[in-house]
Amino acid sequence: MVIGYVASDELISLTSLIPKITNRSDMVADLIKSFQLTDNLEIIEPNNISGLQLTEFHSKDYISTLENYSEDTEDDEKLRQFGLEFDCPPFPKMFRTVCAIGGASITAAEELGQGYYQVVINWFGGWHHGQPEKAEGFCYVNDCVLAIRQLRNYFSRVLYIDLDLHHGNGVESAFYQSSAVLTYSVHKYETGFYPGGGGVDSIGEGKGRGYSVNIPLRNGADDTTLTRVTDETLDTVVERFKPEAVVCQCGADGVSGDPHQAFSYTASGLSRVVSKVVSYNRPTLLLGGGGYNHPNVARTWTTITADLLHTDLSNEEIPDHKYFTDYGPGFEMKITASNIKNENDSSYLDSVINSVNNNLDLIKL
Repeated sequence: MVIGYVASDELISLTSLIPKITNRSDMVADLIKSFQLTDNLEIIEPNNISGLQLTEFHSKDYISTLENYSEDTEDDEKLRQFGLEFDCPPFPKMFRTVCAIGGASITAAEELGQGYYQVVINWFGGWHHGQPEKAEGFCYVNDCVLAIRQLRNYFSRVLYIDLDLHHGNGVESAFYQSSAVLTYSVHKYETGFYPGGGGVDSIGEGKGRGYSVNIPLRNGADDTTLTRVTDETLDTVVERFKPEAVVCQCGADGVSGDPHQAFSYTASGLSRVVSKVVSYNRPTLLLGGGGYNHPNVARTWTTITADLLHTDLSNEEIPDHKYFTDYGPGFEMKITASNIKNENDSSYLDSVINSVNNNLDLIKL
């Protein structure tokens, strides 16, 4: 299986400018390259897109504000109106960056739609919180939605899977009344925890009733938790919904060592779920997402890439490269689970899984 990998110097350098994840993209790309994995990937140059193409989901006023922003912009009230503050502050080359992000995921979807690849990876996308009229949750543009819309030009039914620590609210809300896109999100759910939605009873509305699947987890979820909930629900989702294509957001902020200290996934645990997703043998787009321990994000997405290429890096040491010193003191690929207490006991997981599978009875093709 030939795997496509969306990457370019411009895409990597622009996404490395994003506040909160400065240089993360460069670190991810460098680690993948240092293990020579790019020798076995087919590099896809992302297409440039215009602001007009971003307005297929985002409002014209919002995109215009991004396009016209400069460091001399003084209209703070307008910036606040569009969410450009706090977790999404404006930054130099912001408009070029959102166009690059959107263009990369649209390009990936187009390559899948044309049948050139079975799997395409874009670790520089996965910005699932972006809303039509504003930035939110570190996400200035919702490339997940843009990619799904592009895939819908080729496929009748698209399954969106979200493995990020945070609920994929922007994608869910975009398709909440649609039966053509099923959204499936495994995430932390707790009063006061961003973004606040994603309860098991959020199942969609109208024609979309039953087509939003949420698996809310408590603090301390680990690989065993993730494996159990996906093993006992995802096969049923695929069987009932019969997706023709899949988009999987592989956020790494649930991986042990993340500053959130909420979940205790390992790179190999997350990778096993991604391999399960790919095994459904549908055209599949893999996206990045959250993750704020940059070395562990790079370890995680490099592990997933290697596993798809049937290359075992679990016992490997980090090769010497530009970011080598950031991986100390152990300089190993392996991520060890933390000792956070897992509050997801069997009775709670039974309840969530049973509710999800009962809700899936609403799907009628």
